[in-house]
Amino acid sequence: MAIIQSTLTTAQLDLLTVPTGKTQAITNIVVCNTFSPFGASPETREAAFTMYITKAADANTPGAVGAASTVVKDLVLPAGETFTFDSERIVLESNDMISFETQLTSGAGATDLSATVSYLEV
Repeated sequence: MAIIQSTLTTAQLDLLTVPTGKTQAITNIVVCNTFSPFGASPETREAAFTMYITKAADANTPGAVGAASTVVKDLVLPAGETFTFDSERIVLESNDMISFETQLTSGAGATDLSATVSYLEV
């Protein structure tokens, strides 16, 4: 089993792209708002994310990351909260992608969101 991790920003992030000639089974996706709910003004540190799973055939098409590939839309995570996507297994083929877009509900710049994707090569 392998993992890939990243801090999410307000720019689109293609977190996982399956290498050419490979197939990967996604076992778990976790998105966490790492700001402490006990920190100063945690209500100002919530953030929202949208997650996309895009087929390789669509990945080279401008605007392919959008409504048809949306899996989670504008989910708001308060400080200290975690979202887990683990009840379904997803099998991705060559050049399929898992991408994220985020937005702050207040303030500007980077978010406190981190994402982890766990996968197996099949």
